[in-house]
Amino acid sequence: MNPKRSEARARPGRGLLMAVPILVAPLFVAACQSDADIDLSTYVENTEPADVLYNQGLANLEAGQLREANAKFEAVDRQHPYSELARKSMVMAAFTNYRQGKYEEAINAGKRYVSLYPSTPDAAYAQYIVGLSYHRQIRDVTQDQKEARRTIEAMEEVVQRWPESEYVEDAKAKIRFARDQLAGKEMQIGRYYLERREYIAAAKRFRNVIEVYSNTRHIEEALARLTEVYYAMGLVDEAQTAAAVLGNNYPDSQWYKDSYELLQKGGLEPRENTGSWISKAGALFKA
Repeated sequence: MNPKRSEARARPGRGLLMAVPILVAPLFVAACQSDADIDLSTYVENTEPADVLYNQGLANLEAGQLREANAKFEAVDRQHPYSELARKSMVMAAFTNYRQGKYEEAINAGKRYVSLYPSTPDAAYAQYIVGLSYHRQIRDVTQDQKEARRTIEAMEEVVQRWPESEYVEDAKAKIRFARDQLAGKEMQIGRYYLERREYIAAAKRFRNVIEVYSNTRHIEEALARLTEVYYAMGLVDEAQTAAAVLGNNYPDSQWYKDSYELLQKGGLEPRENTGSWISKAGALFKA
């Protein structure tokens, strides 16, 4: 996935960027209070027209001043709640927070928008920002993958609730990436157990990859590792089946060559038992 292309998709739809005619607000000079001890309890935020604040936010955004833009959009939402521009500003605030790397704020703004305005045209984009914010926080497979799971949940909502949205294609790509991460985590844990000869625990992880993450790039290794695990456990029939399914689907794979050689050392060869769970699962990812 091209990062720049992905960033381009993250930009708001045209409707959000349509500014009302920019108005020139009169300048007000605040009177200076002579008393150094100002009573903050009497302070009231100056209220400006919603269109002025919104256009200032757009101008700041155009100038690359994301923090200033965000402040203006939040001011619209705060000072003119439930107005049309407040609704648009909520989405823009989610976008500017996302661009600043303030992912929790972006997630909260996006979720709040979808909760309040689920039927509006911008709801799909708000939910997409939520998914992107989780996606940007996905960690290496050696670490916890909660962000990957949340990416899948958020992006699946985009796909299911707004199937005609322009964000669906990229949402699906992010789902595939996140699923690959989860499968990679299972493989990492499985290899850990395998190295320690904890074969039952290892087999459980590799089986999970095959049954749950059949459309990821980790399938070949998972089948090869299962061949190794079952062979070590003396479950010859299952080892032969795992190798056979691997060879049927990925005959040119180095993982298959390694599995074949392992079986040959014991005077065996790949042979599929169609009654095995491995054979049944293999139908899900035939090449």
